[in-house]
Amino acid sequence: MAKTNKKAEEQPVQPVQPVRKTGLFEYAPAPESPAAAGDIATSYGHFIGGEFVDSSGSEALKTVNPATEQVLAEFAQGTEQDVDRAVAAARKAFTDWSALPGSERAKYLFRIARIMQERSRELAVLESIDNGKPIRESRDFDVPTAISYFFYYAGWADKLDYAGYGANPRPLGVAGQVIPWNFPLMMLAWKIAPALATGNTVVLKPAETTPLTALRFAEICRQAGLPKGVVNIVTGDGRTGAALTAHPDVNKVAFTGSTPVGRSIAKQIAGTRKKLSLELGGKAANIVFDDAPIDQAVEGIVNGIFFNQGHVCCAGSRLLVQESIQDELLDALKRRMGTLRLGDPLDKNTDIGAINSAAQLARITELTAIGEAEGAERWAPECELPGAGYWFRPTLFTGVSQAHRIARDEVFGPVLSVLTFRTPTEAVEKANNTPFGLSAGVWTEKGSRILWMANQLKAGVVWANTFNKFDPTSPFGGYKESGYGREGGRHGLEAYLDV
Repeated sequence: MAKTNKKAEEQPVQPVQPVRKTGLFEYAPAPESPAAAGDIATSYGHFIGGEFVDSSGSEALKTVNPATEQVLAEFAQGTEQDVDRAVAAARKAFTDWSALPGSERAKYLFRIARIMQERSRELAVLESIDNGKPIRESRDFDVPTAISYFFYYAGWADKLDYAGYGANPRPLGVAGQVIPWNFPLMMLAWKIAPALATGNTVVLKPAETTPLTALRFAEICRQAGLPKGVVNIVTGDGRTGAALTAHPDVNKVAFTGSTPVGRSIAKQIAGTRKKLSLELGGKAANIVFDDAPIDQAVEGIVNGIFFNQGHVCCAGSRLLVQESIQDELLDALKRRMGTLRLGDPLDKNTDIGAINSAAQLARITELTAIGEAEGAERWAPECELPGAGYWFRPTLFTGVSQAHRIARDEVFGPVLSVLTFRTPTEAVEKANNTPFGLSAGVWTEKGSRILWMANQLKAGVVWANTFNKFDPTSPFGGYKESGYGREGGRHGLEAYLDV
């Protein structure tokens, strides 16, 4: 494998965003410069013990720009020996890190957050290039939210005695963390910030399709002067993740990803003393009653399913609409979908970016074809798809029953299934008729109905007259096959404490 951190000779070419007519206005391209992502090395090794090091193996993987299919960089396929080195580095650093006063650990977290703020444009562009999401989402949501978690948990670092977990709560040790590709930097922050605040050290494995912001974060750790070994990053595919979660010297496993992989991790570590938190798949119901403000609800529906191309575990992928307003709501929703702009993720006008990978595009395509074959009616607005890259039009299905696979399986793409209901009780029964239990949304003007629905819905998060709202002070997590444990808020500390 090539030496680590050789600089790329040229920047990747971005797709050209066509002018899109929407009503009275025409949107000319407003591209962000890919050069703002900074230097992308031609190849990367692992970040272990505060240094970038070569892998013990020779296998390398490639990460591509989903909007162009151009290779961005090669990175190491982590081996068991690499994981051993990273865990050993984290174990060595744990003694001094856990002994630091909380106020001193807080200084490092504050410093990391401030550096991330200073480099926020760089991180946002890099995230969009590697992931495919629109720059306005990575710029306005992903990066600021990630930063807010470091600020928030920095504030907790010297207050753990008052968190409700007893006096002098103790850290667990080494945390093995595996994050997904849909929100790479934000998921990193959700995992690393509370782990460091509570005195643990970390070995993190980013997703194999989106390793670049994690590797850039490693540079930020060095810039912040974080002690060597406190944060270690080992890249690779599922084999690397399995080696990390199975490692005997890991005290805590945190995983965000698919339900099947989460289930296998739970089986893998059953009978050990490892602490485990899982944030898995979802099939959220977004429930609209006949007294809901239609225009506001439509915006919430669009945000709930088309944000980040539907690559959201808590996406509102099932729209449950009261029968009496179905036609009015769907007419308004289709009009709104017709204004969504699909194209270059680095164009500031873009609403729908690229699907993250060819494999994910194939799954979305397969499940939507099954939806049509099972009798649901498919609709998507007319829009031009770029010639290169991985793209899928925002799509909705009507005439959907609870037996349809598109109403049962997590599509993880910009695909909405529409079902109807007549009474609140029927809405609850249909919403809960799923093996998942991550999130739900309720749209109504009646506060009493919101509270009643929230008590009846089997979901970890219930949004009222909004959707996809996140705050570091608020816990997030699911029930049933959506996993267990909570991230965020005071509750998120417990996962990294011996209580």
